[in-house]
Amino acid sequence: MRDYFFRRLLLIPPTLLGITIIVFAITRLVPGGPLERAIMEAQQFDASGGGGSSSQAGQDMALSEEQLEQLKEYYGFDKPILQSYVEWVGKVVTGDLGRSYRYNEPVWDVIKSRFPISLYYGIITLIITYGICIPLGVLKALRHRTLVDNFTSILIFIGYAIPGYALGALLLLFFSVNLEWFPMGGFVSYDFSDMTFSEKVMDLVNHSVLPLICYLVGSFAFVTLLMKNHLMDNLAADYIRTAVAKGVSFRKAVTGHALRNSLIPIATTFGQNITLLVGGSFLIEFIFDIDGFGLLGLNAIFDRDYPIVMGIVLLSSLLLLIGNIISDFLVAMVDPRIRFN
Repeated sequence: MRDYFFRRLLLIPPTLLGITIIVFAITRLVPGGPLERAIMEAQQFDASGGGGSSSQAGQDMALSEEQLEQLKEYYGFDKPILQSYVEWVGKVVTGDLGRSYRYNEPVWDVIKSRFPISLYYGIITLIITYGICIPLGVLKALRHRTLVDNFTSILIFIGYAIPGYALGALLLLFFSVNLEWFPMGGFVSYDFSDMTFSEKVMDLVNHSVLPLICYLVGSFAFVTLLMKNHLMDNLAADYIRTAVAKGVSFRKAVTGHALRNSLIPIATTFGQNITLLVGGSFLIEFIFDIDGFGLLGLNAIFDRDYPIVMGIVLLSSLLLLIGNIISDFLVAMVDPRIRFN
């Protein structure tokens, strides 16, 4: 098993190279990049009468050829794609993710300031999801077609049918605008630094309740029903009936055999949810004005801030690959029949 995971770790660098080179090529070939945006803004400025001499130098263009070359050099578009990518990889190896076009700061500094916010919501979402959904799925499987099962299924499907961002708008309108129970948005209040420790905790909780509800509604239904359906399949299997016929109590048959086998699909999908630790949801962050990782990526795409885009793609892909390895490890722990060679 050790050799298997070692080989999986060795596959991470070439996989990252494949992902990043595709995204890097797209950022260079897609129209409307930062160079085009700079030219358009200069033309608009020239049309408004702010730079008449530069239009003559560029022959009906707002920028001269020399200025265009300087812009290409600034944005890194003065070299072939492959050469630019090799230089970018060389910087990444040394820990330099580039410099943001919009913020004019190192990419890592921009990402680092948003990372704790998304990490906070991601960890809490994972803990609540698996801490509640697994026991709830077991309860629904053992109480199938009872009042408890039917009532929880109605709530789960209602939550699953409503998109998180739409639910966020409704929650803000009802609880923040009408009732004024929770703040309108943001991660913390503006005077957070001046509060006492207990006030900071309460302020953070008040700002977190509504966004966490929106984060949970989608994954809640998936994990709960996944647990319930697989546990019901295992309870109907021959090995459970054989164990009960041999004198094993039903409780022990569920906890010792069926439950462990039902956790296999949960362990398989756990690694994919690792990306929630930083990815978040840009729509939910936009609704609640949370300056997190997801909203940063969305704004970077709109602003054609390609160094930020590449940094987010690199970190998200790395987390996803590590998450898949963690999933394999958890499956091997849960299912003794699996041996990775």
